[in-house]
Amino acid sequence: MAKMKGAVVVNVERCKGCNLCVVACPTNTLALTTDEVNHRGYAYCREVNDTCIGCASCAIVCPDGCISVYRVKED
Repeated sequence: MAKMKGAVVVNVERCKGCNLCVVACPTNTLALTTDEVNHRGYAYCREVNDTCIGCASCAIVCPDGCISVYRVKED
């Protein structure tokens, strides 16, 4: 049986850096940027490691709908 893993896509320009997704992630895959901001001046969420399991907890709690989670087959 093929293993599945997750892939997180964040709409950086819509993200306001509320940090809810970072707290909701069970695998600590997400973090807010510390050295960059989007066009609105907010630190935004990004994927910092490759441990996503595709649970979509981050996308569910995002108040602005900035996050999409995909499940991909691992080779």
